Amino acid sequence: MKTFRNILSWVLPIVLALAFVFVVRTYLLEVVKVSGDSMEPNLVNGEAMIVTKPTAVKRLSVIVFDAYGEDPTAAKNTNYVKRVIGMPGDQVASKNGYIYINNRKLKQSFISKSERGIGTGNWTLAGLAKQHNWAYQGNTVPQGHYFVLGDHRSVSEDGRAWGYVNAKKIMGVVKVPFWEGSSEHRANVNSLAS
Repeated sequence: MKTFRNILSWVLPIVLALAFVFVVRTYLLEVVKVSGDSMEPNLVNGEAMIVTKPTAVKRLSVIVFDAYGEDPTAAKNTNYVKRVIGMPGDQVASKNGYIYINNRKLKQSFISKSERGIGTGNWTLAGLAKQHNWAYQGNTVPQGHYFVLGDHRSVSEDGRAWGYVNAKKIMGVVKVPFWEGSSEHRANVNSLAS
């Protein structure tokens, strides 16, 4: 009996700790690392970030989502980090380095003018849909979906190529912890969503 109590005295705390970690990672938050350069200059390859769950997704939120089935080239268990540009029902267009949401210019202070102009391109959602043969051909973001772009537009594989992110695929909203990046880059990820 004493041996059983001794074993239980160290097994029970381990089981409780593992259960706590599981609950936190599944329902509250998770620390992950950036892979790739599609979100530069605000998130860089190898940088740690916190994914908060559940958090309301807003315009300019940086999200992590399961890319499998959204991007036809993404393998299973592939997650992408991108910035939400279009909310459900929004018309989104790009012209001369400016993004327009419902015919209003979007403030893009999170990237430089040259970054906006070099890689974003000129397009409408309907034009992209026709060019890439998306299932949904409308000129607005469909209900239950979001339109996302990478901050490093000239290298980002994002909604311009494959369309929309289903809300059910979103794992959470990204927050950069205080020990990562510069204060400007943390603000560009953590504080712009509206």
